[in-house]
Amino acid sequence: MHVGVLTGGGDVPGLNAAIKSIYRAAKDRGWIRRGTGDADVTGILRGWKGAAQMGAGREGEGPSATLHLTDERVRTVDRYGGTFLHTSRTRPDRIGFKDLPPALQGRRADLPKVEGRDDLFDLTDEVIRNLRAAGIEWLIAIGGDDTLGYAHTLCARGFPVVGIPKTMDNDVRGTEYAIGFKTALTRADQFINRQRTHLGSNETVGVFRIFGRNAGFTALGTAMAISDIRCAIPEHPFDLRALCRLVEEDYAGNENHYALVLISEGAIWKGGRLGEVGPPDAYGHRRKANVGEALAGAIARETGLPTRHQELAYDLRSGNPDAIDKIVANTFGTLSVDLIARGMSGRMVCLKDGLYAHTELPDPARGARTVDVAAHYDTARFRPNFSGLLGRPLFF
Repeated sequence: MHVGVLTGGGDVPGLNAAIKSIYRAAKDRGWIRRGTGDADVTGILRGWKGAAQMGAGREGEGPSATLHLTDERVRTVDRYGGTFLHTSRTRPDRIGFKDLPPALQGRRADLPKVEGRDDLFDLTDEVIRNLRAAGIEWLIAIGGDDTLGYAHTLCARGFPVVGIPKTMDNDVRGTEYAIGFKTALTRADQFINRQRTHLGSNETVGVFRIFGRNAGFTALGTAMAISDIRCAIPEHPFDLRALCRLVEEDYAGNENHYALVLISEGAIWKGGRLGEVGPPDAYGHRRKANVGEALAGAIARETGLPTRHQELAYDLRSGNPDAIDKIVANTFGTLSVDLIARGMSGRMVCLKDGLYAHTELPDPARGARTVDVAAHYDTARFRPNFSGLLGRPLFF
């Protein structure tokens, strides 16, 4: 069996561990290329961009988009964060002319276009041809909603795909956990707690913006670890004055005169507007305006307290995965090979009710998974709800 593997979207700690576990599971099953001692697993570089460009060059010659995995190549990769296969935010069924592989630009007239758009091309047939030309029989796609959404499209067009969820937002539909989530919580907890000495020294309210365009899992999970922080999430537009009153109480009740507020990048207060900036990416997403900076200003105006805004962004992506993320990544990688061995295309490994399982690849039309506000969020206190959790899984 010849398996291809790619990583797409934002990098997170734990991806390399998943790739290595895929390789080892395939090798343990005896999927060996004849004449070599290596398991037949091909890494596709730069995510879906590489899948669209695989015909452009061979390994070591020009713009190669594949990497044959070997014992030596994967031996130590799980010790480090990021993805050694690299990543991109390419969407092959909606590619503009300037983003077409050079070899395809001359064939522009022959390429299928997106319905109603003369400026966008659908390279899905090209991706399938590339995969088959490389001898790849099954593909494992590791990514978030966007990456796995295109995996859903590719599978619907006839190529066998299995998915592994990864995202620091933890908002992939169909699973309670995605690779990278636990490390994000650990890093956020450490970062915010380090700021206490600085904020206390300057008697300042700290406002922290964290990942979460559509879902507040990362903010809420961090607040579960930091008992004196207030958090705002996208699922619940909040009362700004109510939050400011609580911040004043926290500040006055703290002998060092500081308070902590955490806000998801997609959260907003009632009556507020969160604009978008910059051009859209391949999946139509533009960057959200900085709601953390806006909230810090609003709290300062409403309370008269000094505030300081800080970002919790790329620092959370950097460095090594923690133990839980490596354990889940190792398990997800092995389970994905198990699904291939059982001929189960169109599935995604997942955690459901706290148990390892598998489900259908997420349909992009259904959007992201979101927080159940009634079950997990105390809207009056701007804090996670710990009561009533008996019988519920650890990760929402």
